[in-house]
Amino acid sequence: MRLKSAQECQVGLLVPTSMGIRMTPIDRQAVHVSKSFIMQATSAESNVASVCSYLGLPVKVLTKFVQDSPISRFIRDDLAGRHLTYEGKEVAQGGPWGYRHQINFADSGCGVRGPRVYNDRAGEVGRTLSAADFDLERIFNREGVRLVHLSGLIAALSPQTSAFCLELARAAQKYGTCISFDLNYRASFWKNRESELASVFQEIAQLSDVLVGNEEDFQLCLGIRGPEAGGKELKAKIDGFKSMIEQVRQTYSHTSVFATTLRQVVDADTHLWGAILAADSGWQVVEPRAIKVLDRIGGGDGFVGGLLYALLKEWEMEKWIQFGWACGALATSYLTDYVQPADEEEVWSVWHGNARVKR
Repeated sequence: MRLKSAQECQVGLLVPTSMGIRMTPIDRQAVHVSKSFIMQATSAESNVASVCSYLGLPVKVLTKFVQDSPISRFIRDDLAGRHLTYEGKEVAQGGPWGYRHQINFADSGCGVRGPRVYNDRAGEVGRTLSAADFDLERIFNREGVRLVHLSGLIAALSPQTSAFCLELARAAQKYGTCISFDLNYRASFWKNRESELASVFQEIAQLSDVLVGNEEDFQLCLGIRGPEAGGKELKAKIDGFKSMIEQVRQTYSHTSVFATTLRQVVDADTHLWGAILAADSGWQVVEPRAIKVLDRIGGGDGFVGGLLYALLKEWEMEKWIQFGWACGALATSYLTDYVQPADEEEVWSVWHGNARVKR
């Protein structure tokens, strides 16, 4: 994988996304018993991007907004507060039954009670994202982008967003921008579109330098035949992922980095957290370690964000997975879906298990 130099690009990381809001009960209560909620702006892809933006790299978000919406204003202000620049056309709401931003109701769980997430995506303005909304030649060629990160959530959101992600991948390849693709399979998004989306995902994967996903993602998105079921133990998952990637490499020879996280839930407050990465025919494995969890949502995005930050910093390979693991663990200590590292030192302290006070 060859990244463009930082000097020749105005944008370090580019992410397309559909922004929305998350409503979270206070005091880790369940949604159905709560009367008080905290509202935050959210999306999986902006969660990934926030690692780089908080640590000072130039990041741009491509999205879409509802015109004259207070929620749209809330999202814009939030993106700016996260040091994320953005581009996005405005769409008229079109009445009470027109467009709006997605809404997620999600609690954090507590102890033996696991978290629950309720998605409300009817009328989502992000489903109208299109390559025609943006000047891709300006963004990729005149401004320059080092890395574009695509998510299967956006690629499968609608036929229009599928075409949008394909155009972004093709433009990135044309102008020498590296591509990261988190497969993120969702059965409800793929229903009645299996053949169409398989073709889209396979083309994007063929162009990608970095592929992120678990065994299910690779099998259901890319049609890779998986290994025999090896049980639910983490060692079996590690062995299964390694076997899977050896098969994936034969078809997707352009890809140089493959990664996934490992998570075993002890209870809502304690997880075993690990990761696997393959690059340059070598393997890096972080054996699962116990972490305390305040809110699990965004841990996987934090891992991807940390991995991409390490790639953009052009560190040695073993640091890619370490920084990714630590960003994912750090994300679970926040009530926001995204990690907000104070600096690199804070992330490395998480990796080294150093939780002592810093004065």
